[in-house]
Amino acid sequence: MDEITRDIQGEIPWCMLFANDVVLVDESREGVNRKLELWRRTLESKGFRLSRTKTEYMMCDFSATRHEGGDKDTFRYLGSVLQKDGDIDEDVRHRISAGWLKWRQASGILCDKRVPQKLKGKFYRTAIRSAILYGAECWPTKRRHVQQLSVAEMRMLRWFCGHTRRDRVQNEVIRDRVGVAPIEEKLTQHRLRWFGHVQRRPPEAPVRNGILELVDNVKRGRGRPKLTWDESVKRDLKDWNISKEIALDRSAWRLAINVPEP
Repeated sequence: MDEITRDIQGEIPWCMLFANDVVLVDESREGVNRKLELWRRTLESKGFRLSRTKTEYMMCDFSATRHEGGDKDTFRYLGSVLQKDGDIDEDVRHRISAGWLKWRQASGILCDKRVPQKLKGKFYRTAIRSAILYGAECWPTKRRHVQQLSVAEMRMLRWFCGHTRRDRVQNEVIRDRVGVAPIEEKLTQHRLRWFGHVQRRPPEAPVRNGILELVDNVKRGRGRPKLTWDESVKRDLKDWNISKEIALDRSAWRLAINVPEP
């Protein structure tokens, strides 16, 4: 599809191709429809069909104004959930649900008292935590998101250790038994690892220049501005006392952001 539509593709992020899907971005629904019609004619001239029934609209409105219409509030693609307001609440809940789904599928092993707890912890790190943190490197997480992830993880760890909160066993003791580092630290590691990858890419790479420019005439709503990914990375670098210049050295960066398991 890339070869067929190369002449009509716009610059990133106004036009993006993912597998056999296409994302068209414009400042209005009419502009998106014009692009969509152009794509439809181009594909049909080459013997391909563009499914209009599967076409979905999502309007990202970051101003205080409200718009009427049939736009979707959320859009799910490849395991991630995008919200029209730019928040990540739905995506965090979705990833936690995906982790519990993996947990239920493996409950026969994780709840078996004959299986060593260290082996259970290794299985959790490989199959369950990786499902929870899928796509988390792009999350601008707030305190409530980290709390939701931490609570879900500790429920899982206590469950296959055979403990409840009434047993008054500290979280650190549980983590040492199963050999699992805190998920909030692993989340930061994921985000900084992606930041290092972005920093090492050349300036002309799509991952470096695919940033929407701010529109000057958009009225911002009341309250604190939305937390961005850049601000989350700056906070992580400050909390971990790491200089971003190290990111250019891949080996040194991996060593600096590594979070060892207990």
